[in-house]
Parts: sequence; structure tokens; C-alpha cells
Amino acid sequence: MSDPVGFTTGPPETVMEPAPAEAQRALDEAVAAPEGERRALLARIAGRHPAWPAVWAALGAVGRDDVEAYAYFRVGYHRGLDALRKAGWRGSGYVRWREPTNRGFLLALHGLERRAAAIGERDEEERCRQFLRQLDPTWPPAELAGEA
Repeated sequence: MSDPVGFTTGPPETVMEPAPAEAQRALDEAVAAPEGERRALLARIAGRHPAWPAVWAALGAVGRDDVEAYAYFRVGYHRGLDALRKAGWRGSGYVRWREPTNRGFLLALHGLERRAAAIGERDEEERCRQFLRQLDPTWPPAELAGEA
């Protein structure tokens, strides 16, 4: 047996592509804007970058009620799945928080979990909770631990 044996070190990891620099700058500015201006600024960014899950997660965070926030987080989750597939994800493997480009998707999924709980959608809440921990076994990150 002269052929080497290949060993894997665990499930594959997927890292999403970064957003365009101008979109990230706009998002950072919108999140830092006065509270009364944030939602409109974020909606404009979402209109220019509808495939970007981070902007939908940010919109979910400023939703006017649980149902609106749930809808934004759900869009972010689905757009994130699209972006993950584009990055090579095939339905399994890690999508870790430590990778900054993955955070928008993970925040959308986390927000969806929390808003599902708020509106009494227990099955959805549990699916999201489990999926987050499958994607990143160290979930929740320290900065979100109080929200989990």
C-alpha cells in the first residue's frame, strides 16, 4: 500500500463571501445612526443589496414589532442559505461565528429563533436553535450569550 490514506479532521467549514466594501460602510453608518433614522437607512441598503443577509438581520433588529422583525429575519435566513450554497455549502458542515462574513446569516437565524419564540412558533424556534448549534457547536458567542 503505497497510496497515502486521507484523513479528515471533521465536517467541512464554509465561509461566506464578504459584502462589497461600500455596502459594509453603509451598514455600519446606518447601525450607528440615530434610532429614528436606522430603519429607513437599512431599508435603502436592503433595496440595493437584497441578497446580503446581514442587512436583513439588521432590519430585524429594528423591526417595529415581533411579526415585522420575524419577517426580516426570515428573509435574512433564506438569503443567507443562498449565499452559503454559493460559497460551497452543501447542507452540512460548520458555519462559524468566528468568521465575520458568516455573522449576518447567523444573526438572522438567531433573530428568527427569538422572534419565533415571541410569536409562539415553538417548532420553528426549536429548529433554529438546533440548526445554530449544528452550524457552530460553540454557539452562542459570548456577545450574544445573554440572548440565547
